[in-house]
Amino acid sequence: MKVQELGHVVLWVHDIDRSRRFYGEVLGWPQVGPANMNVPVAAFTTGRTHHELLLIEVGADAAPIPHGRRVGMYHIGVKIGDSDDDLREALERLSEANVPVVGSSDHTVTHSLYILDPDGNEVELYIDVPGVDWTAPGALTQPTKELVL
Repeated sequence: MKVQELGHVVLWVHDIDRSRRFYGEVLGWPQVGPANMNVPVAAFTTGRTHHELLLIEVGADAAPIPHGRRVGMYHIGVKIGDSDDDLREALERLSEANVPVVGSSDHTVTHSLYILDPDGNEVELYIDVPGVDWTAPGALTQPTKELVL
């Protein structure tokens, strides 16, 4: 067996409408038709495959994500463009939507902003830095630097 690509991510959310607005309207991720499931769901795709993100509502009484270091998913990374101009536009959109940026980083091969979705899942919004060869020796092991936009 050999993994060919990451196909999709599935997240449990408290409120499907709130999360649908966040991923669809704030982040601009296109939603695909509703799935026939016994619970409220929302699916999103950029068109690369049938769905890249699936949200499943578990209700307001579900346990929240624990804060701090824990075992489990740290964040999902979503490419949002090809230049720092795209990150600057994202910053404006996030500010308009009152979504706080909880971090930013220059990883040499990517420039990234970090936000939390309405349920506390961390989402990395990134661009691949133009002209940087991520396959070059040492490119992925450079220290993280402050992102200056």
